[in-house]
Amino acid sequence: MRVTVTGAGGYVGSRLVPALVADGHDVTATFTHLASADRFWWAGRVRAVQMDVLDRAAVRRACADAEVLYYLVHGLGGDDFAARDRQGAYNAAHAAVRCGVGRVVYLGGLVPDVPDEELSAHLRSRLEVEEILTDSGVTTTALRAAMVVGSGSTSFEIMRQLSEHLPVQVLPSWMRSEVEPVAVNDVVTALVGALTAPEVSRAYDIGSGERMPYAGLLRLYADRAGLTRVQVSVPFLPTRLVGRLAPVLTAAPASTVHTLVESLRHDMVCGDQDFLTDLLPERYALTSVADAVDRALALPDARTPDGDRDIVGPLRSDSRWAGGQVTRDGDRPVHHRTGSRADLLLGPPPVA
Repeated sequence: MRVTVTGAGGYVGSRLVPALVADGHDVTATFTHLASADRFWWAGRVRAVQMDVLDRAAVRRACADAEVLYYLVHGLGGDDFAARDRQGAYNAAHAAVRCGVGRVVYLGGLVPDVPDEELSAHLRSRLEVEEILTDSGVTTTALRAAMVVGSGSTSFEIMRQLSEHLPVQVLPSWMRSEVEPVAVNDVVTALVGALTAPEVSRAYDIGSGERMPYAGLLRLYADRAGLTRVQVSVPFLPTRLVGRLAPVLTAAPASTVHTLVESLRHDMVCGDQDFLTDLLPERYALTSVADAVDRALALPDARTPDGDRDIVGPLRSDSRWAGGQVTRDGDRPVHHRTGSRADLLLGPPPVA
């Protein structure tokens, strides 16, 4: 099948592309800057093209001859990210119609059961993009996920780095909200499965089946990382203040942290489990949250090529700010006094 993957250089996209290639699909991978394709081991196995999602003509060129368009472009930083996301979605919908694309597959966020005006700007934008793509008339399969667990995932990295830097975790009362994380390997499997999903536009909630309060997720992470952490509940601490303080303790871009924190006040759990039958192989076993955290913390041999590594764990192509000072060696956590996980991964460059 001829497939175009926008956002191929992003966290999920960079793990989806090789899965599609392994299944025998003809993949066009888009990059904002074509030179960045060189850091991915699979770059020589796909058609890599430069594409700015705000350039309508460039989007149409990237979608030429495509049967399926994966839309994995998300803005998180800056005051105008929602406007950029909106325009990018319109351009993608236009290209899908004009190029005769048969299906659009979109990965967005779980939508809490609250009025739209109560959604965070991040979640409201994700939902708006989904609606624009669906309204194109092209069959649109939307996958909605909460926290994607895996080394290099922005939300996972924020949790990792906050946990490492805060021996005492001051938790606002609104962090009693529940979240249903999902391992990145399960996300990729569902995205590949979307190619053969029922030919009707609809959204699927995807998750691990494990619901827990955010405080419980932090406790689970601390346990798997071998960290002793004290949690103190503080009522009435606004999300806006937490969003301003959290970036000081993480290496993630400040605007990204602030935007994601605003979404924590809602329950982020699946409303249905249809994806298990429609998107996943028969008798597929979902990854538990604890196992996903263990795999995310596992430190691979630096000599192992990215193409042979577990996609839940770290890859050399991941963002350089990702990683921390805790890894796992088999069944035990290992604490590194100096350096970060990224420093420990230095080895031969990826081979395309």
